[in-house]
Amino acid sequence: MELPECPVCLQSFDDRDAIPRVLSCGHSVCEACLAELPQRYPNTIRCPACTQLVKYPSQQGPSSLPKNIDLLRISLQHSPSSSSHSHKHNQRSTFNSCNDHSSFWSPEFYDVWKNWILPLDAVLTDDHCLGRFSSSKGRVCFGVNRCVSLAPIVCFSPGDDSKFRFSYVAWVIKCLEGMSEAAREELAWILEASVRQRRVCGVFGLWSEGVEGPLYMVCERQSGNLLDKFGELGNGFVGGNEGGLELDSGGIFYFLMIGRGICEAVLSLHLEGLVAGCLGLSCFSFDELGGICVDLNEVLGMGRRLHAVSGKHEKEAMSKDCLENEIFVSPEVLYELLYMRRSARDSGHLRYPIGYGSDVWSLARVLLWLLIGNVLPRNTLEMNEESDGDSTASYVCCVEKVGSVLEDKLGSEYLSLGKILCKCLDVNPVNRPDVVDVRNCIQDMLVKPQFEFLGNLEVTISKDSTGRCLVLGELSLLPKEWSDEPSEHELREKQIDGHPNFVQDGQDKSDEYSAAGLSGGLTELKDLRSHLDCVSGLAVGGGYLFSSSFDKTVRVWSLQDLSHLHTFRGHENKVMALVYLDEEEPLCISGDSGGGIFIWGIAAPLRQDPLRKWNENKDWRFSGIHSLAVSKNHSIYTGSGDRTIKAWSLKDETLICTMTGHRSVVSTLAVCDEVLYSGSWDGTVRLWSLNDHCPLTVLGEDTLADMRSIMAITVDRHLLVAAHENGCIKVWRNDVFMNSKTLHNGSIFAMSMQGKCLYTGGWDKNVNIQELSGDEFELDVKPYGSIPNSSVVTAILYSQGKLYIGYADKSIKADMINREILSFSLSIIWQHDFLLCSERKVNV
Repeated sequence: MELPECPVCLQSFDDRDAIPRVLSCGHSVCEACLAELPQRYPNTIRCPACTQLVKYPSQQGPSSLPKNIDLLRISLQHSPSSSSHSHKHNQRSTFNSCNDHSSFWSPEFYDVWKNWILPLDAVLTDDHCLGRFSSSKGRVCFGVNRCVSLAPIVCFSPGDDSKFRFSYVAWVIKCLEGMSEAAREELAWILEASVRQRRVCGVFGLWSEGVEGPLYMVCERQSGNLLDKFGELGNGFVGGNEGGLELDSGGIFYFLMIGRGICEAVLSLHLEGLVAGCLGLSCFSFDELGGICVDLNEVLGMGRRLHAVSGKHEKEAMSKDCLENEIFVSPEVLYELLYMRRSARDSGHLRYPIGYGSDVWSLARVLLWLLIGNVLPRNTLEMNEESDGDSTASYVCCVEKVGSVLEDKLGSEYLSLGKILCKCLDVNPVNRPDVVDVRNCIQDMLVKPQFEFLGNLEVTISKDSTGRCLVLGELSLLPKEWSDEPSEHELREKQIDGHPNFVQDGQDKSDEYSAAGLSGGLTELKDLRSHLDCVSGLAVGGGYLFSSSFDKTVRVWSLQDLSHLHTFRGHENKVMALVYLDEEEPLCISGDSGGGIFIWGIAAPLRQDPLRKWNENKDWRFSGIHSLAVSKNHSIYTGSGDRTIKAWSLKDETLICTMTGHRSVVSTLAVCDEVLYSGSWDGTVRLWSLNDHCPLTVLGEDTLADMRSIMAITVDRHLLVAAHENGCIKVWRNDVFMNSKTLHNGSIFAMSMQGKCLYTGGWDKNVNIQELSGDEFELDVKPYGSIPNSSVVTAILYSQGKLYIGYADKSIKADMINREILSFSLSIIWQHDFLLCSERKVNV
């Protein structure tokens, strides 16, 4: 038998450390926890079990509350007498516990990548024509004015007919989520390597030039690379009189200095577990101090060029492309590029392991080009038709030819350099020296024997380690919309109703559905038109959608097919507010600008006349009812233009009390956890106890100078959001101010909240969607996207997985979704707190 326990500390009740005390709502909490619960209002406390505000004797303390004798008797009878209870209090985040709905994105995933996302205005591109394979150029403008290169990483289009617009950050996160797990892991390795290794060109972060655009890796671009500086050096430093530098003119010394820098740059990659897979002169740049860095953007660009050529399975075309663009690829990587997509029957070619030794081959080719230029024949050491199968003999002959050229050009003094470069060209990567060995050889030639005490670079890299090859990795595959053939990741994508599903194995099914929906634009617009004036309110209940309007009517729509069923008539003034009351007899209640309150029955068949109606006291100086709310105690609350809130009895339509305190129109009301929240044009939110209608507190008084009139509020347990006339929202958690953010250009007229998801709409004709996330110490409002519309948004309601939007142009737009089979039928779709819109029928 499980013993009864305190809902706060989760300890079993006893008669010493955890005495159960009964609150007026009927729940029991241990005395020690009651003493530590925060009190926001005098003589009241929020029950931790049901979250209601209940009376609490602040002066006497919890000991004055009655004990729960029954719970205490059960606990003492079944608890071991010898056990000693240690009372430990559990501090839990009420924000997280109350919001168990799905988020737009995984908080853990967002936390991993958020610091790498650059602001939208952080980069200025030199041109709008982005390269197909090579990186594009740009300039970073935040804080510093630095040149950068942009390497496209991925691009997933949300669909041509999708009306939903992602926010900038949401689009970047979507692109990252759409990548394969291997691609994201590879990207993370590159980002971390750029931070830790000074010989790797720094990466500023990830950036997109706009929603629906590709995601780029923004890498610093140095003043010039080796190809720009030495590209015209046809014969290398010591290749001869035509363009080369003679040995006695310092050419060999200059080469050794550059060669050492190149070795250290490649070594930096290997220390991070990365293998370039191909190298060229353009991969190495000079930093501000004259050192040499490896540019990973250029490496990825080379890899994409190789993949494009290898996709055609033409060895000659690939070798020609490598020669023309000075791309040096080791034989084993070249084989892999050509045959990795072939069927199993073509897999009998000679293959060697790909690892750090592969970069040693490419490194040697770069050094040879700098040293002797184009002295070697163009087809030397490149793949030809005879390179299939066992070509070791012919390859050895090519290496011997290279050795003879080096011996002729360098002389006996630098034979060790020639020998180690020839060893680097061995067909078997296991027989090649390490990058450290090449670097040490060059260092020995630079440092005279009398300075040998300086020592060489003491770094060891295991030859058995293969590393992560960038050229053969996911990032070197072309972004899918630029590729002639589907990438390996695309071939693995699952299909949902014919649309790609960019979801990795192990993800939650709700994320799977939302990703498919967000990228597809799969819906048809449903436009509800019957009103003759601006829509002022929306409510859902009893299988119906209710809408009020300035045309003095309340319309009833079927939730099954959204067809118009009935019209409630009787108001003589504009209907300003609308609520649904789910009781034994479900009711629809509406209030108008003349002070009229109408009760409508919704039992079939629907009646033309109201069940009951009455009017509040009219005053020609004010404008009647502006807002409505109902409570479980059968009370109706009206917010009026006379600055008061009135409580009415639903049973006999009598006025229970009038609550005063606001200094202007009470524009919006909400009820939650036995508390009435009222927002006013005076810029404040007031809280009232529903037990005795006494005031509890006032929110927003300290920022009246900065805020305008409150147009709407929404409450979800511990969260309160107020929308203002200037397009700004303010958020409180447990009545403590947490954040303020501008969401719209103009007034926010309508708002709805479901869990962490907040929907807002107003004067700028947009419906914005954002996520409220954080903990007990901070709260962030993260924009997810928006829905542009053709009219001012005047009402928003999210209910039971559906989103309804009312407009000033008399129309209502609604959405429906089958969460199980993704059967989309209307325009605006919300799937597990993810939104999608389609623009197939926009005729508003």
